[in-house]
Amino acid sequence: MKFRVSLAAAASAILLAACGASDRAYESSPAMAPPAPEMLEKMVGAEDAAGGEAAPEAPGGVQYIAYSHSVGMRLPLKAIEPTLQSHIAACNAAGPAVCIVTNSNLYSYAEGESSGYLNVRATPAWIETFLSGVEAEAKAARGEISNRQTTTEDLTVSIIDTGARVQALETLQGRLQQLLADRPGNLGEILETERELARVNGEIDSLKSTLAALRQRVDMSQLAVSYETKRDAVTQGGSSISRAFTEFFANLAQATATVITAFAFGLPWLLLLGALLWIWLRLIWPRIRRKKPPAA
Repeated sequence: MKFRVSLAAAASAILLAACGASDRAYESSPAMAPPAPEMLEKMVGAEDAAGGEAAPEAPGGVQYIAYSHSVGMRLPLKAIEPTLQSHIAACNAAGPAVCIVTNSNLYSYAEGESSGYLNVRATPAWIETFLSGVEAEAKAARGEISNRQTTTEDLTVSIIDTGARVQALETLQGRLQQLLADRPGNLGEILETERELARVNGEIDSLKSTLAALRQRVDMSQLAVSYETKRDAVTQGGSSISRAFTEFFANLAQATATVITAFAFGLPWLLLLGALLWIWLRLIWPRIRRKKPPAA
């Protein structure tokens, strides 16, 4: 580290001496100009490769892991909406710093059929507490857990790489600002340097937003809860009989329409077969009988 600091100090001293010795020559010779903004990034990259600050690494080998959890609950019809609302209330009571509801839906289909979905983003501790009690909650409501899954995504490389890019661009940003302050050139060069500085500022803001989103995925995991109706044998059988009586006339009309359609398609073939049978019995079969010799 001492070698890197001394190298940077020596380079700065050489640059200042060169600037002081060439001020008069710069005034008389317009060909001498500050380094082009396009070359500044190469200068930064070359200096970092030669002994500048290295890219940040995860402290102590720490990994940045994003967790996604999903759980399915099969509940009686009357318990779906209260359970969904209780989960939303528990998330809201924890506060936005701990749990945030991102999406919730409740659907009602035919009689005796309902479902719902809930998506939240919360801290790992809150989700762990929720998952540890969800099975007991389902049993208390005379339901059950239908599925449960946890997936992970390693964001270590993305976070470290994005942080290193932000650090490199901030170094370039400082040098561009110092260049505008210490080495004023003509109007075209100043405008070009300012455009390069504006581009660097925009990239820094974009990368910082990306880095914040990645860190939020690590700090707050995602949880998806699905709710579906649980049916027992008696209820399902009674519902089937009730549905059969309700749909009796509709089924009868559908069956009648099917018979009429089949008759319409088969009628031409029936007429053709009848004509062929009539020709066989009236014209062909009597001739065959006359040609037969009488039996002995």
